[in-house]
Amino acid sequence: MVFTTRINDNLILTQDKQGLTFGSDALLLASYIRPGADKSRRTAAELGAGTGVISLLAVGRGKFGHITAVELQEKYADLCRHNARQNGLEEKIAVICGDVRHLTAKDIGREVDAVFCNPPYMSTDGGRECDKEELHIARHETCGGIADFAACAARLLKHGGRLYAVYRPDRLESLFAAHRSAGFAIKRMTFVHGRADLPPSMVLTEARLGGGEGMYLPRPLIIAEGAGDTADYAYIMEKGNFPSEYYGA
Repeated sequence: MVFTTRINDNLILTQDKQGLTFGSDALLLASYIRPGADKSRRTAAELGAGTGVISLLAVGRGKFGHITAVELQEKYADLCRHNARQNGLEEKIAVICGDVRHLTAKDIGREVDAVFCNPPYMSTDGGRECDKEELHIARHETCGGIADFAACAARLLKHGGRLYAVYRPDRLESLFAAHRSAGFAIKRMTFVHGRADLPPSMVLTEARLGGGEGMYLPRPLIIAEGAGDTADYAYIMEKGNFPSEYYGA
């Protein structure tokens, strides 16, 4: 069963109640993407797009002129197309039903400036198995894990292009190994904590294809303090970007 709601930036999002729904990981990844010059000329691809919400936010905020959203499951690819149309963004978001394990730049018609992804974060035998196969595929590495997503990004990107990802802190070794194997250097990394006294619940990374050694580690992002949001999180919610000190040079 699907439902439609308004989310950040006054976007309209149709989702499946029994599938993966819009959450803070998608919002933060869209905000973590670095603002840049010549936005209208910049191109990107989203891998594992789901309903396309990260692409909607990134295009709506003018971070890219065009995005190709790639989704394995036809049901969600259709939802992604629907969401682009109902927000008037179908000219800026193209949707492909495809498998990241085999996708190349030829399949999407170009090399791109950036790739972003919120990949499955559980190993095939990790966590509780989902009752619905489509949800299991979205959460588990059944049809590709972080190594497959990083390798696909390397095939799609121009040399020096950027890969943005959100992942689990307890799988940092897999995250780093996947990036190294695909020829990326992680250049920026931010841990996200629900509260200052809690361990991180996610990690955001920006990597460069063919990049050299050297990583910028800004302060962690704390989402809540007391009964409300922190100043950093409130800024992200309002502006659609992280505060400038999170981007570094």
